[in-house]
Amino acid sequence: MFILKKDFMKKPDKRDVILQSALRLLAEQGFHGAPMARIAEHAEVGTGTIYRYFENRDVLILAVHRMIRDELTAILLAHYPKEQSVKACFFHIGHCIIDYFIQNPLKFQYNEQFFNSPYSNEIRRNELTKATGQQDLFQELYRKGLADHIIKTMPMVIFFDLAFAPIVWAVRDHHLGFVVIDKAISNTIVSACWDSIKRYP
Repeated sequence: MFILKKDFMKKPDKRDVILQSALRLLAEQGFHGAPMARIAEHAEVGTGTIYRYFENRDVLILAVHRMIRDELTAILLAHYPKEQSVKACFFHIGHCIIDYFIQNPLKFQYNEQFFNSPYSNEIRRNELTKATGQQDLFQELYRKGLADHIIKTMPMVIFFDLAFAPIVWAVRDHHLGFVVIDKAISNTIVSACWDSIKRYP
């Protein structure tokens, strides 16, 4: 007789199911269009259950952002060329961001809303100007680029605006159907961003 192993019989973690439901509904309907009761219904859990995992909707919105951030960070760290040049590290990050958000349009849509909402203000301030206690490849790249005189002298926030904001704009245009970003265009985008921050001889 065939017996299923326990691993195959495990139900999905309720917290993860709630996060995935929140991601979809908040991305598609907006932060003000998806109340907790609707998210709970979509996740097929009771309204009381969702509050056991997330104190309120604000906490849930921030948790979805952290889920996306942690997933992208793991991808960036995989095969990160730390021992190579600042340029190689920059190109790795740039291409990973493009690939990740093209392959995950719902997560891109969520992040677009998040970083254009009051929720992002304190988080963005911490990520751009302070040590957060977590490994931050963007800050590491910025500091190494300055220390090695590879990038122009500028505040961290301007470095980020010039280096990575155009990548986000291009991915947005890809999802809107204005352009199709293939490998060649991806390389053009990342190269142009690099040119905007690097020091010239």
